[in-house]
Amino acid sequence: MLERCLDGEELGVNDAVTLLSAFASDLDALGAVANHLRSEQAGDVASYVINRNINFTNVCIKSCKFCAFSRVHRSEEGYFLPKVEILRRVSEAVDYGATEVCLQAGLAPSMDSGFYLRLIEGIRDLHPELHIHALSPEELKHGAQLTGQSIREFLVDLKSAGLGTIPGTSAEILDDAVRARLSGGRITTQEWIDVVSAAHELGIRSSATIMFGHLEAPSHVAAHLASLRTLQRRTGGFTEFVPLSFVSSEAPLYLKQLVPGVRAGPSTDELLAVYAVSRLMLGREFVNLQASWVKLGLPMATRLLQWGANDLGGTLMNESISTAAGADHGQFLRPTQLRSAIAAAGRTPIQRDTVYRELRRFSSDELGPSDRLDGVTSASHFGSLEALTRGKQFRYELGREPQLRR
Repeated sequence: MLERCLDGEELGVNDAVTLLSAFASDLDALGAVANHLRSEQAGDVASYVINRNINFTNVCIKSCKFCAFSRVHRSEEGYFLPKVEILRRVSEAVDYGATEVCLQAGLAPSMDSGFYLRLIEGIRDLHPELHIHALSPEELKHGAQLTGQSIREFLVDLKSAGLGTIPGTSAEILDDAVRARLSGGRITTQEWIDVVSAAHELGIRSSATIMFGHLEAPSHVAAHLASLRTLQRRTGGFTEFVPLSFVSSEAPLYLKQLVPGVRAGPSTDELLAVYAVSRLMLGREFVNLQASWVKLGLPMATRLLQWGANDLGGTLMNESISTAAGADHGQFLRPTQLRSAIAAAGRTPIQRDTVYRELRRFSSDELGPSDRLDGVTSASHFGSLEALTRGKQFRYELGREPQLRR
């Protein structure tokens, strides 16, 4: 199978299932081939983006079993950032050199129908040069329902308001039987594909994701990858693929054993195999394969640069969703940390923008502090999830959530 991949043949679903279970010397060989193909397809560079995550509310009408971030509206830990605070965080990110702001959040009840549109407009009007990467397919479906528009009509308005790209999250596993056990009532497989396809057709590009290490089998992972490959060949709209390992320690799904057979996240061998097979199966369509340091920690994310990955994601500044699930790798990395990790893996560090255009290339003697953000020593500088959930400043109250007025 590996020799056929090296000869340029397409990796089929059945072969991918076999390779996802590789171990010992077979796993080493799989990693070597993935690394070789990464070099051919993406070169000997690795990238990162200076960005900020703003998860503006944790109150949600959904009850996804894997999510430890969301709160019901009656919770004493529910928060909703008002317009002035969202825009303050955006401006702070720009002051620290961010080229992107990423916005994802819960689906708060009684949310105003124009909320998302005014949020995007407010950021664009304040910082027209900033790339707005915002609203998962789940949020886009919710927003369209609030406005009474079709997904396409809603996306047209958002693009006009300043939306740049969308995160391809809420994909989890693109198999409805698994999704029903994992997050019943969430966006379906076909709805996710329809939302992403509509965005791509309008010139709104997106990332693509998978969440693994919970209830899925190798066959589900292989089929998920095949679905993304087919969609990318049709639309060409994906910028990157980001495998997301299930973080279990605070997730209700695992903590309360809500579904029999749930796993505590992927093993190291499984993690390595998923990244390597992703490169083999998707590399020609998805040049960029991102290792999520917030899920895995920087040492493991750096190791994955030898297993098919060519990107370490962003600086984040704030990251609430993985942190709430029990990830203990922090909410922020300085650019110099990312550059040093990339160099340690034998690659040339590149600062990129959201759609992977190169902004700056660093030589071996330019790895040290070079940005204002490098002077920040702690993520607490930007606030914390604990402060939001335990403080009263931004407490959510049903019917009184902050509105974005013109």
